[in-house]
Amino acid sequence: MPHKSKILLLDTGKEWGGGTNSMLELLKRINRDKFDITCCFYSDYSRAEGETIGQVLNGIGIPLIVIPQRQQPVWAKLLKEAGRSLLFFSRGARKAFTRHVDIMWRIRPNVSKIETLFKQGGFDTLYMNNQPGSNEEGYLAAAKLQARLIQHCRIEPVLTPPLVKLVNAHATKIIAVSHGVERVLLEHGVRPELCTTVNNAIDIHQPLPDRRAMRQRLNIDDDTFVFGSIGSLIPRKANHHTLEALAQFSQKHLQAKWKMVLVGEGAERRALTEQARALGIESRVIFTGFQNTPFDYLATFDAFILASKSEGLPRVVLEAMLLNIPVIGSQVTGTAELIDHDSTGLLFPWSDVSQLAQHLDNIWSDADLRARLAAAAYQNVCHTYAIENYVSGVEAVLGAH
Repeated sequence: MPHKSKILLLDTGKEWGGGTNSMLELLKRINRDKFDITCCFYSDYSRAEGETIGQVLNGIGIPLIVIPQRQQPVWAKLLKEAGRSLLFFSRGARKAFTRHVDIMWRIRPNVSKIETLFKQGGFDTLYMNNQPGSNEEGYLAAAKLQARLIQHCRIEPVLTPPLVKLVNAHATKIIAVSHGVERVLLEHGVRPELCTTVNNAIDIHQPLPDRRAMRQRLNIDDDTFVFGSIGSLIPRKANHHTLEALAQFSQKHLQAKWKMVLVGEGAERRALTEQARALGIESRVIFTGFQNTPFDYLATFDAFILASKSEGLPRVVLEAMLLNIPVIGSQVTGTAELIDHDSTGLLFPWSDVSQLAQHLDNIWSDADLRARLAAAAYQNVCHTYAIENYVSGVEAVLGAH
């Protein structure tokens, strides 16, 4: 009988995002005869309607262990404030001191708990689902355990020299979700032999949603042109740039019948609502909040916009392409890898609102352009980004000894 690898999957995230969905797609399909996986999270976070990650994992037969996180103690907060005052002359020294305090109160206790779980569970591999900067305790635990450590780097990583040193010393392999993410790892000094790319992917055979039914649910007429975006309402997603560009578009085309649908929730919701009001486009913008089935909402769009400052390899762009929806994206890591400008979509330099507004104009006014971009993108998704390739690629890394 073949050796079954016993894997502890560590995810330190606090909310349901694209990385969560990619992980679940993998866990639904991974070969259970070869891989025995237990998840270890810091929070049993939930989707909009109360379904927790633990419940979803239980439904696919994957156990979950939660390591509860305590709030920052008063002494740590006071130490940081004192450090900021005393080290006012050096930003680097302030950052190093703050990190040292975080190691004392947050990271070390988690290292100890991960070590205990790993030993008690008889695991042989620690598989981490975020990026090195979010998984530092995993590296420190693996160093003591001398365990195999696989890092799945799902977004463009933020790396410092001490972190790169830790990664180079203790990682067995790092899976980048795009060649762009791998390039960032290498540029910061991560050893080339540690890095491999397994592209994010989607299920190209999944049932497709009913566009007309979803438009009726949102009370949108068939002849209304719908721009849309899906994702957390956080600064990195740069939805404020999208709203600025839409205001420019609206001023140019006063008679145009259009809506902007923003699917997602986050800290910027109120600011974006107020921005839309200030720009005079409040009546055009629909905020749906977090949705368990964002793919259904995607079907209502005539054009998809992703204006992010950074990405890993955004699955939502692949999903838009699968639905034959033309995509406009910022020219950043991950997104630019999915879009061949003027062939499978349109790119604009991040934060260039005028260029984005011009793309909105072109996409809205030119049905032939929309059809051409969508057809080429659909072919590329089906050929390159099928979920089966993603699963087999990750299995090959996890199974290599």
